[in-house]
Amino acid sequence: MWPALFRNSALPAVEQTVQFAERRHALLAGNVANADTPGYQTRDLSVDNFQSALKDAMKASHATARNPLSAKTSGYDGLSHAQATENVRESMKQILFHDGSDVGLETQVTEIAKNQSMHSTAMAILRNQYHLLQMAISESVNV
Repeated sequence: MWPALFRNSALPAVEQTVQFAERRHALLAGNVANADTPGYQTRDLSVDNFQSALKDAMKASHATARNPLSAKTSGYDGLSHAQATENVRESMKQILFHDGSDVGLETQVTEIAKNQSMHSTAMAILRNQYHLLQMAISESVNV
């Protein structure tokens, strides 16, 4: 759980995105490794479900930031910040099974490339945020 200072920043969302991309990459790599295995069905994590749950969590967080008293009752759409964050985690655990015959190696490699791009972007944002924090703590621009 993030300290109150960071809960309304981009850091929790970026952290969840990095974790999602890492888990998805492991599944996609497994699909490529088992491409020639008879009867193997490809597995994937739903990007749409993850993004939807993350969006709900961010809205709940912003609603709590605007009205701190609502943090004790509920956030966006009746969800507390903790519930919305848990929904993001749950979306990362959901594995979808597809018919293995209609997914080719090219599709898997394309998904890996898109996933790598999402991971790289999230890591760049995370590095930038930590660099800004380091500058603020040290009160120096030359860090």
